Amino acid sequence: MQTLLIAVLAGVAFIVAYHTYGRWLGSKVFNLAADVVCPSHRLRDDKDYVPTAKPIVFGHHFTSIAGTGPIVGPAIAVMWGWLPALLWVVLGSIFIGAVHDFGALVVSLRNNGQTVGDVAGRVLNRRVRLLFLLVLFMALTVVLAIFGLVIAAVFRSYPSAIFPCIIQIPIAVLIGLYLHRRGVGLFIPSLIALAIMYLSVIYGNTGLLGQFNMALKEWPMMRWVVVLLIYSYVASVLPVWTLLQPRDYINSLQLLTALGLIVLGLVVAAFTTGAAPGPDTAPQKLTIVAPMIDLNPARAPVIFPFLFITIACGAISGFHCLVSSGTSSKQLEREPDARFVGFGSMLTEGFLATLVILACVAGLGLGIASADGTVLTGVDAWNARYADWVSMGLPQKVGAFVDGAANFLKALGLSSAVAIALMGVLVASFAGTTLDTACRLQRYVVQELASTLLAPRAPQQDGNDPLFVANEDRLTANPASWLRNKHGATIFAVAVAVAMAAIPAAPGKPAGTGGLILWPMFGATNQLLGGLSFLVITFYLWRRRKPIFFLVLPLLFMLVMPAWAMVLSLDGWISERNWILITIAIATLVLEAWMIVEAVILMPRVKGVLEPELAGAAG
Repeated sequence: MQTLLIAVLAGVAFIVAYHTYGRWLGSKVFNLAADVVCPSHRLRDDKDYVPTAKPIVFGHHFTSIAGTGPIVGPAIAVMWGWLPALLWVVLGSIFIGAVHDFGALVVSLRNNGQTVGDVAGRVLNRRVRLLFLLVLFMALTVVLAIFGLVIAAVFRSYPSAIFPCIIQIPIAVLIGLYLHRRGVGLFIPSLIALAIMYLSVIYGNTGLLGQFNMALKEWPMMRWVVVLLIYSYVASVLPVWTLLQPRDYINSLQLLTALGLIVLGLVVAAFTTGAAPGPDTAPQKLTIVAPMIDLNPARAPVIFPFLFITIACGAISGFHCLVSSGTSSKQLEREPDARFVGFGSMLTEGFLATLVILACVAGLGLGIASADGTVLTGVDAWNARYADWVSMGLPQKVGAFVDGAANFLKALGLSSAVAIALMGVLVASFAGTTLDTACRLQRYVVQELASTLLAPRAPQQDGNDPLFVANEDRLTANPASWLRNKHGATIFAVAVAVAMAAIPAAPGKPAGTGGLILWPMFGATNQLLGGLSFLVITFYLWRRRKPIFFLVLPLLFMLVMPAWAMVLSLDGWISERNWILITIAIATLVLEAWMIVEAVILMPRVKGVLEPELAGAAG
């Protein structure tokens, strides 16, 4: 019952926070108004700026921000005990993560759907804009490389997830084309798509489809990465209504129903003894088998600051500001929808992270198979998966959640094969939607950097510093024009990510084996980006004499913790001569320090002083 009580209390906390704190932010701080014309209408181009119904934007936003971060992060962090991980997820989601995502979305809405990096150039100064864009480029490169490798690892570990994930793409395109041309409602197409996707999970690993999955399982990691990033290129240059919106929407339906099944399975397991984990093993009672607090797990770093870096997306993630300001702000039909999409999506992700924690610390105890095929239950199952920090490779991190959550589903009577396939699809789908959104965001960043650094800018008009020079998509003999073109910028982004993912672990090792050394950097750069985004939100409100007291502690916390973790990690990276991580870490720390200095100098001078008006933007 303890496990169920934790899930219920966390869910209630998130619901209450949405209707109290979220409502206060929307009405008293950001003053959301239904009569304001949003960028999706003013700048409509039916490619990036597309007025879209609130449920579809929520689906896109939620599936884009909820990648493998809220799964892998909490699955690792429970080594310090389930209580510290749970407290950070619940409190961090409510008071830091949801505020961050909501704020970034509103600030972008009020600035023609510009990215947070571009808004930084107006509410702070142009130097900060350039620094922010450089940080974004490094962070998104790491995201693209890491998530390509993560999906490849999931497919190799859980081949039954391959066909169900592939079939989502043509389904999404058909729905996108149908809705765009017919303008009909979503209800019936959504039900049909959901039914097909679940049938693909149940029957997608049988017969010829099973042979298809097993054949693709044997692909080398780098082949998967290249294929996935080519897909991301295609998805990121197509109009959002073609693939991005419908895929994310139908994915959100599948993923939210899967979360509902996990909750239902948890309820059943709490009141029964669940399914027998093996033919010769008795059914187990659901109980937490992990320690409540363990400040010294074997070969693990110190809990402060690494707990707050390890659990990134499950509580606060800088990547979310890019989704809020890069794609979602260009699709919202009405300003009040921002609370549901920005604040609500982060709380939903916090609940996902809560379920991940419970699957790892209680679900595993219902029974798992060990390496030699024997069934382990209770504390033995926990110890087998969490022997020490270093031995937890990516398959073990993802596997802890997949096996634990699958045990909840088996309590509902689902077969082990279907339960594991469903959880594998959930992990791969979350990562896939994040990957193609990140590729589109990186395209924006590359275009902005190319327009800033490699070409003369158009003169200012009406106080508006344009995002790109005129005719940025026109290809000329000047190589700079290639990076201002959406295809050239996306190809460049994909090529850099592939090169980073292809790093070998050591001389003579296969390509891609060392790419996962970037994972330690992902958490730190991601969280630091959140701190810098808070800086932009703070200055936006400060210039308008709006309250910022609720931002001070999150801002300081998210600037200090990632920098602290990076400094502590540098010692190990230097001793290992890991020059890639050393270079990225030092560059990121220098850029952060520079931005903070710029902000400290500027802040006393701009209180109540509005930045130059952006032509056509809402007030």
